[in-house]
Amino acid sequence: MDLEKSPAERPAVPAEGCLTVAIRLPVRIVVLVLVVPVRMLWDALVVGGRFLRDTVLRPVGRVLQWVAWAVFVWPWVTLWRYAVVPVGKALAWLGYVSLVVPAVWMYETVLTPVGHAIAWVARGVGAGFAWVLRGLGAGFAWVFRGIGAVLAWVYARVLTPVGRAVAWLLRGLGIGFGAVALGVYRVVAWLVRHLIVVPALWLYEWILAPAGRAIAWAARGLGWLVRMIFTGIGAALYWTLRVLLVLPALALWRWVLVPVGQVLAVVAREVGDALGHAWRVAGHLSLAVGRFLGRLFRWIFVEPVRWVYRSVLTPVGHIVRDTVLRPAAEAARGVGRVTRQALAAARESARQTRADIRRMLFGTPREPERVPLAKDRREPGAAGTRTLGSSTTALTKD
Repeated sequence: MDLEKSPAERPAVPAEGCLTVAIRLPVRIVVLVLVVPVRMLWDALVVGGRFLRDTVLRPVGRVLQWVAWAVFVWPWVTLWRYAVVPVGKALAWLGYVSLVVPAVWMYETVLTPVGHAIAWVARGVGAGFAWVLRGLGAGFAWVFRGIGAVLAWVYARVLTPVGRAVAWLLRGLGIGFGAVALGVYRVVAWLVRHLIVVPALWLYEWILAPAGRAIAWAARGLGWLVRMIFTGIGAALYWTLRVLLVLPALALWRWVLVPVGQVLAVVAREVGDALGHAWRVAGHLSLAVGRFLGRLFRWIFVEPVRWVYRSVLTPVGHIVRDTVLRPAAEAARGVGRVTRQALAAARESARQTRADIRRMLFGTPREPERVPLAKDRREPGAAGTRTLGSSTTALTKD
């Protein structure tokens, strides 16, 4: 069994030149020496920053947040809840009693009947005006109908015969004028043809056309000559610039700049790879040093503090909790319970006082009469129902 991969299955490894191999090792050694102190300093700053954030900044921030809430938020919340809201509710009730109730009474008892009366008067006045306008419209229609009949008789008996006579006269005049205009047109056309058109055609065919062809041939020859001159000048300039500028620049790019750029690219790539490798190695070294220092700090400081907390402070705290804090909490809860009961009694007294004032001002509201439903009407009365004390059966009847 062949354990090695075939050449077709092996991954392709890019070939590296001797320049890359010669540059890699010294560059990595130098970069590792330079990067390890920087990475350890960076890790120390990170650990110190996290410790400062967790032990100093976060508790101080919480304390400042609580102080800001107690100084800036809690007084305004208390003022809003126990002063502004009750005063606003009292002002709203006073506004309702002093403004809304009188306005509703005025609208229902005064404005509504006055509005109905004004609407009734307006409907009566509108009906009268409509009757008057209807009579005037009938009179005007009769007058206009008579005027229309007179105008129709004038049109049929007077204007129609006169219009027909004028049309016959104009038709005759048009026929005469048409004949005269046709004769004049034919004479003018014959004169224009033999005096203007025929000489112009002869002048164009025998003088202007040959002269135009000769001028066009000369212009084409002159254009060809100018084009050839400019083509020669352009070719000379092209080859001059190519020989003096393009070929030297191409040789400089191909034989100088490209090799130098390739070398610099190899150096830059190796420096970048060396920096990444050195940073990772420095991270492992810094992690090992940090773990050693952390374990040393735990042995020297954390374990003694934990023993003191478990063996000394915890029993003392339990004694203080059982003898001092729990009785104080029970007393505080009792005071709070008595305070809540007193506030509830005060609220109930205020509610009863408001109800009595409302009853004195507006009277007791009348309860609506209950209309019995159909199923209630179908139920038997109290005398007809069965109870446990009076049975209607034959065996238990008294």
